[in-house]
Amino acid sequence: MKKTVVIVDDEPDILELVALHLKKSGFETKGFLEPESFLNFVQSRKPDLIVLDLMLPHTDGFDICKKLKRDENLSDVPVIMLTARGEDTDKILGLELGADDYVTKPFSPKELVARVKVVLRRTEKGEKTRDDVIHIGGIMAIDPGKYQVRVETRKVELTSTEFKILMLLASRSGRVFSREQILDHLWGNEKAVIDRTVDVHIKNLREKLGSAGSFIKNMRGIGYKIEE
Repeated sequence: MKKTVVIVDDEPDILELVALHLKKSGFETKGFLEPESFLNFVQSRKPDLIVLDLMLPHTDGFDICKKLKRDENLSDVPVIMLTARGEDTDKILGLELGADDYVTKPFSPKELVARVKVVLRRTEKGEKTRDDVIHIGGIMAIDPGKYQVRVETRKVELTSTEFKILMLLASRSGRVFSREQILDHLWGNEKAVIDRTVDVHIKNLREKLGSAGSFIKNMRGIGYKIEE
């Protein structure tokens, strides 16, 4: 079955260009020029990935991303932000809000398609994992089969990237993973991310995990580990 990629961009030429290259690569696409019709669509049909422009009429992609990540049914859908705003502060904010990747305009359509494939492979790899539930510190349970994390009785909503980082750290409790090792785990040889990406995701993880966030330790100058 073809994967469905939804594109949200207020420039018709960009929308058509992205859709054309994705279709050539075997994806089904659905495009929207404004956010309202997009939000109505995803309530009835969950896509496999969203390519989201930042500068949209009446709102911006940051607000849209917030809404998606707060929606229990859509929070695990990967998002690639596509925008002319290329400042590091914008990229970091996008990642903090749960975006999985960030592509700046002007862009190579072939590179964008490659990034879509990488993000989807990474998500699928996480979904196919079927290990036993991992318990940390008596209060956190990570269930790879259900793609679910609970802290005490609270269900924690994580992005696919955050879940994969948490799984990596939890699978070898006590072992320190460098930022480079974490990036390799996420992206392999296809990684194309900005500095501080890992730090941003770790920050998000700690905040979402609440009391269990303290299990994630920063080894200054080295990387991160989970320690009870």
